[in-house]
Amino acid sequence: MAVVTVLRGVSHGRLPLLPHSQLPIVRPRNIAYRNRPNVLRVFARYSQAQDLFTSRLQDRLENLPKLVEDIVQTSLSTGPRGALRLAQGVQAVVGVGSEWLQDISKTANSSTGLPTQLQLGLLSPLYLRKLFERMGATYIKLGQFIASAPTLFPPEYVQEFQYCFDRAPAVPYEQIQTILREELGRPIDTVFEYIDPTPVASASIAQVHGARIRGTGEDVVIKVLKPGIEDILVADLNFIYIAARILEFLSPDLSRASLVAIVKDIRESMLEEVDFNKEATNVESFRSYLAAMGLTRQATAPKVYHQYSTKRVLTMERLYGVPLTDLDSIKSLVSSPETSLITALNVWFGSLLACESFHADVHAGNLWQLRDGRIGFLDFGIVGRISPKTWAAMEVFLQSIAIEDYESMASALIDMGATGKDVDSKAFARDLEKIFLSIQDLDTEIIVAAARDTSTNATTVAANVAFDERQMNALFLDVVRVGESYGLKFPREFALLMKQLLYFDRYTRLLAPNMNMYRDQRINVVSNQRQRNIYQ
Repeated sequence: MAVVTVLRGVSHGRLPLLPHSQLPIVRPRNIAYRNRPNVLRVFARYSQAQDLFTSRLQDRLENLPKLVEDIVQTSLSTGPRGALRLAQGVQAVVGVGSEWLQDISKTANSSTGLPTQLQLGLLSPLYLRKLFERMGATYIKLGQFIASAPTLFPPEYVQEFQYCFDRAPAVPYEQIQTILREELGRPIDTVFEYIDPTPVASASIAQVHGARIRGTGEDVVIKVLKPGIEDILVADLNFIYIAARILEFLSPDLSRASLVAIVKDIRESMLEEVDFNKEATNVESFRSYLAAMGLTRQATAPKVYHQYSTKRVLTMERLYGVPLTDLDSIKSLVSSPETSLITALNVWFGSLLACESFHADVHAGNLWQLRDGRIGFLDFGIVGRISPKTWAAMEVFLQSIAIEDYESMASALIDMGATGKDVDSKAFARDLEKIFLSIQDLDTEIIVAAARDTSTNATTVAANVAFDERQMNALFLDVVRVGESYGLKFPREFALLMKQLLYFDRYTRLLAPNMNMYRDQRINVVSNQRQRNIYQ
């Protein structure tokens, strides 16, 4: 350090301002000649560091006008609602901060010290999740995004934000009526002869009501954007974007982590979810895929009533059936639950390339066995689009799962994840083998419930499957964690695909426990190029 300090003075043409008597006496005979190259190397490194600092400072100054312009434009698009959200944000921080202080006081006398959650304060997974919940719809959706993107966020945050998937409170029906009148531009009773005031489902940004169309008597469901949600989303997402831009400007190292790019991805995907015109397009695209492949007798998606749909209202055909986890009810509808599962798998796998987008949320609420025997795909708010590069690697990955070839699996994942260093594929394969063998150890609970009909004295037995989604995500996090330890960073589309495969693995355990979905010849895991060409 002393050498560097002296060299700094010399490099600027200055000498240390010390009286003559305090100047150090340098004795040439005490300096070994062999140490001179080391001094020169230190000087060279310091000069390089100084040049790098100067270069970075110049880059920042050049980018400053663009940053200011970006902040001004984003702030103008936010408008006065930004001030309201700021006040609500301060209130939420104060509330969660009070909880944190109370928790600290409870552990103040503990001999073990403060737990990690308390040391991190509001940035810890627990308190950050609580803060997001207090902040409302945008941050709950952001929490759901974090929980669904283990390739982008640390595992402890992914696991904690699973709680953001809990059911959201419903909006009073009177407010839904107001939105319907505004969006339809006419009295509600001229369009619908009946709307059930009790919602079928309620999520963070929308809720769904059953209804019947006047004149035709067709049963439909109406998905309505909750009041004020879009304004809140725009204000919140703009604030998050500005914060990311400033952080990346102040700390250029964050640009390597693509912070702004991640925030842009979040903003685009969340704003797509509140634009029901885009969801309608996703549904129609899937229906076109089914028609082009001749699959309309095997599967379906709800018909969209465009004349009764807008950006904030989506009116769709009402499909009747049961979730793909309700084994007893499925048996009452079809003779072979296993065949239904095979149909669902083939339709979904086929959509990965033959459709413009694939359904990226096939949990039990969105995948049904319909009364007419077909498989129903519901809710296309979350879809994925897969790049040719990722799909090429994914095909090898799926084939390697089928034959338990972990070296091929490792090679496929290495091709899929961007890395700038050589990866020990054999060691990676051994780690993957340990992870995938643990899939067999996942707990799956079959719940059997019996009910007696007092009028007929008959007993009805219903079976269902229960599994912990947090456990599923923990398994996938293991894959991501191991990949990152080898320098791999998987694309988000890989995370979406893997999560759907885990859902289907759960369905297989219930509906076809003796079937291996990767090995069964009845399941077309790998895409059929000829069918793809027909569709195109």
